[in-house]
Amino acid sequence: MIFIGADHRGFELKAKIAKWLAGRGYEFEDLGAYERDTSDDYVDYAIAVGERVGAGRGIVICGSGVGADIAANKVEGVRCGLGWEADQVYAARKDDNINVLALASDNIEEEKALRLVETFLETEFVQTDRYLRRIEKISRFERG
Repeated sequence: MIFIGADHRGFELKAKIAKWLAGRGYEFEDLGAYERDTSDDYVDYAIAVGERVGAGRGIVICGSGVGADIAANKVEGVRCGLGWEADQVYAARKDDNINVLALASDNIEEEKALRLVETFLETEFVQTDRYLRRIEKISRFERG
């Protein structure tokens, strides 16, 4: 399951990604925004996605991508990465097992955003001892 959320600045890109996901048969849930409201906050959607990710994946979108990235990463168990290039997203999935992808709607064209989403969804985590050890260190820190 893929969870997707965006504020007003990411609203249009979210709709395009949702259409792309549906066209490729991905199971997804749109967690909002459901209408363009310039007074909404990216934090609400990023945290909602983070709380639902569990064993699935998420996509969060705001103007810079940074705010949604920061907010999603506050949810325990979330490993969100801000995507800029396909090879960077590939490495983030393969090596760091990111489970949420953040996108910057103000700085990315639709075609590139879709390529990043595709890379994020089609790349599997490589469970080497080194990568697992690093992720476990992060998890231990989160738990305190």
